[in-house]
Amino acid sequence: MTKKALVFGATGFTGRELVRELVQKGVPTIAHIRPDSPRLAEWQARFQKMGARADTTPWDEDLMAKTFASIQPDFVFGLLGTTRARIKQAAGQGKDSKTQDYMAVDYGLTALLITAIQSATIKPRFVYLSAAGADKPGTSPYGKARYLAEQTVLNSGIPFIVCRPSFIIGPGRDDKRTSEFIGAKMIDGLLYIPALLGMKKFRERYRSTTNIILARSLVRIALDPNSANKIFESENLR
Repeated sequence: MTKKALVFGATGFTGRELVRELVQKGVPTIAHIRPDSPRLAEWQARFQKMGARADTTPWDEDLMAKTFASIQPDFVFGLLGTTRARIKQAAGQGKDSKTQDYMAVDYGLTALLITAIQSATIKPRFVYLSAAGADKPGTSPYGKARYLAEQTVLNSGIPFIVCRPSFIIGPGRDDKRTSEFIGAKMIDGLLYIPALLGMKKFRERYRSTTNIILARSLVRIALDPNSANKIFESENLR
């Protein structure tokens, strides 16, 4: 039987490459787009051109559970997250920042997916794109949200794969993160020092990767029957 994949965060920097890679691997793929996206028609056309089908289920637990029950995906990819720039932009547009922050998006939407899967009484493999260091509750709002989201996945009773990349860089970002790119490259350079001292694993864990390489790794790991219920650190995502 052909395996089906449902991707959340499909329009994101890594998500779009993940959809492309899944289709190229022959996996029937459904890419989720939020129904109120100002670029809805554009993304529907882009995914159709890739060979994927678009889904526009609203972020509602009951509606999402019905979608899961209808599609019966074998793989669900959760690549959900916001940025400081988006939070600031939302506040500037008069939106309640608490509905757009890390707890609402990075944690809240991931938790909603888990609850909806449980309500649909299905057992897909849930592939969660976490972040380096998310095994501990950080002191930043981002770190706290990522830790809680990861814990929700790990304790869900659903077959999981958790992936913890470090900085994700590459061309084609919709939001230009010049400072993040420069910071990642600086850290990559500094990580050569511990590597020279024999700490190559430390360097591999925290150096940056590209969205294309990461997407390929996510698909490779997801399709591996021996990957269920495992956590993959950055050095295993290349």
